[in-house]
Amino acid sequence: MTEIDSHFLPTRRAVLQSALGAALLLPSAALAAPPGFDQWRDQFRARALAKGISDATYTRVMGRIEPDMSVFKQMQKQPEFHEQIWQYINRRVSDWRIIAGREALRNNEALFTRIERDFGVERGTLLALWGVESAFGDPLVQQNHMRPVFPSLAALAWNEPRRRAYWETELINALKIVDRGWSTPEEMRGSWAGAMGHTQWMPEVWLNVGIDYDRDGKVSPFGRPDDALGSSAKFLLNRGKYPRGEHWGYEVRPAGAASSSGGKTYAAWSAAGVSRADGQPFPQPNASAKLWVPVPGGPVFLIGQAFYAVKSYNPSMNYALAICHLGDRILGAPPFLQPFPGSERALTLAEVQEMQTRLTRAGFDTGGTDGRVGNDTMKAVKDYQTKMGLLPADGYGGLTVLARLRQGS
Repeated sequence: MTEIDSHFLPTRRAVLQSALGAALLLPSAALAAPPGFDQWRDQFRARALAKGISDATYTRVMGRIEPDMSVFKQMQKQPEFHEQIWQYINRRVSDWRIIAGREALRNNEALFTRIERDFGVERGTLLALWGVESAFGDPLVQQNHMRPVFPSLAALAWNEPRRRAYWETELINALKIVDRGWSTPEEMRGSWAGAMGHTQWMPEVWLNVGIDYDRDGKVSPFGRPDDALGSSAKFLLNRGKYPRGEHWGYEVRPAGAASSSGGKTYAAWSAAGVSRADGQPFPQPNASAKLWVPVPGGPVFLIGQAFYAVKSYNPSMNYALAICHLGDRILGAPPFLQPFPGSERALTLAEVQEMQTRLTRAGFDTGGTDGRVGNDTMKAVKDYQTKMGLLPADGYGGLTVLARLRQGS
């Protein structure tokens, strides 16, 4: 899976030109296929047909396609912002996402109730995934920050030597989706790597994990969020071994130097002197958890299998913690009670908007002033920090940057 804020959410000024039919499949920069592509495309037809793709579908999708060569620059030039864990958490557990997440829950209460009943996956976890992966299905994300996936996948399957077999398989999977009538080439827009929809499915996940949760006769990560969220719950349950109805874990206060590399029940941890930071009892004392200290001197957690299920979605401990914490915050929980060393509180929505407005006025383009922080805002902050001698120039827009911007006015 991909993180939308890390790759394309922040670019707010570039509006992709919409088109109909085959024109939508042609990248604007593509004038002609590079040498060798046409031959590869003709040879790949036999492989696609051998995998069950109809000749008509192959011709429809691949007949006049041009490879999107910009994907190779995307692979090589992913933005590099070296965030400390508290910065990573603050940027994803943002005021905007908390507010928007509560609105998304109000609008989809019955759907989340049904998912909890069917799969046992807590609503907070899915709300957070939805918010981080696609800004709760914001149509502006589709319009402004997604590209047709077939030109991208075709380029990668043709000319990406390290993982060519993977990209070939994903291209076949994407063709199968069209062949089944679940989607159209025009609708299938996503990241440069081919991740699509509300929860950023790769074609393999769409094809093999997706379910028709809204019972409309097709599986789709676009449109209504039912299929995307129901299928993501199924993914967490089946592939992540999500324990039905179990919370991901808790911020805790260890007694002395309590530590363990293995799991114990919450009851055993409690007997060893480990308590919840908020003073509440552990609601499932027989569930198992491990002690995790992300940074010495920062908050300490007991994390259970539900946490590792989230990690199966994106293999990063920091990502899993951000998702789990964002889910809690959307449902009304406070920030971590023990701050990370050297951390600042997260900016409020109004403060982020003020920062973006001041940066823009100072000549640093944030791509918009909507209170969402992504790569454009981070680049603007980094450029501002560099110009003003604010070290480290790490691209993190927090209280220090906002205070300096206010001084400058």
